[in-house]
Amino acid sequence: MHTLRFTAQTSSNGVVERDFLVGEIPGVLWSPASGPDRAPLVLLGHGGGRTSKAPGMTGRAHRLVTDCGFSVAAIDAPGHGGRPRTATDEREIAAMQQAMTAGEPVGSIVVPYNADIAERAVPEWQATLDALQELPEIGAGPVGYFGLNMGTAIGVPLTAVEPRITAAVLGIFWYDESLAETARRITVPIEFVLQWDDENIPRESGLALFDAFSSKEKSLHANSGAHKEVPRFEVDSAVRFFARHLGGTVGASI
Repeated sequence: MHTLRFTAQTSSNGVVERDFLVGEIPGVLWSPASGPDRAPLVLLGHGGGRTSKAPGMTGRAHRLVTDCGFSVAAIDAPGHGGRPRTATDEREIAAMQQAMTAGEPVGSIVVPYNADIAERAVPEWQATLDALQELPEIGAGPVGYFGLNMGTAIGVPLTAVEPRITAAVLGIFWYDESLAETARRITVPIEFVLQWDDENIPRESGLALFDAFSSKEKSLHANSGAHKEVPRFEVDSAVRFFARHLGGTVGASI
């Protein structure tokens, strides 16, 4: 069983940010500087080529901490950040870069590669969640998951096997029969984000993945715009979604 070891700490605007290691898995935990002894936890999954401290990740984390009083955690996915890459990582990344340079579709490369990353990442997330729940300020309270793009490729199988996750925000990913079969095992509330004019993911593919979830409560948020043009107000919606399902109180800024 891995223990969590903090390696650095900073604070700003009422948010404490602590870098940590669970074994060799690097991550970051954002927590309220003051508040209740325990708070719900949201796990953040980053996109492909990003890290746990990418600006978008930090921004989402700060919103969830300051507006809801949650703790928020992220880890670097296998092959990302400073983590070593396998031969598969190197090969698939080179193939994606070549396809993007040539203006060719990347879905046939991204989907199986992200599935490989997810196979490695899911047990890492579970070990991290075990360690986080040992912290007195977190404990065995409600847990949510928030991840788009590759964060969805990891989040779907993680949510399917992890009963501690009781609500998830996902989206911006391709339909694949294997991933859809996993999504059919998910029954917790889902908020799903889709870009209607996505140049990489056909809308029919995103709609089919949304349709696969067996959740009685699932909401589709389809916005006009390209792959990287997800509106900032979707974070507002995610904050309200997690406050509703994890028991937080939304601040006045929403």
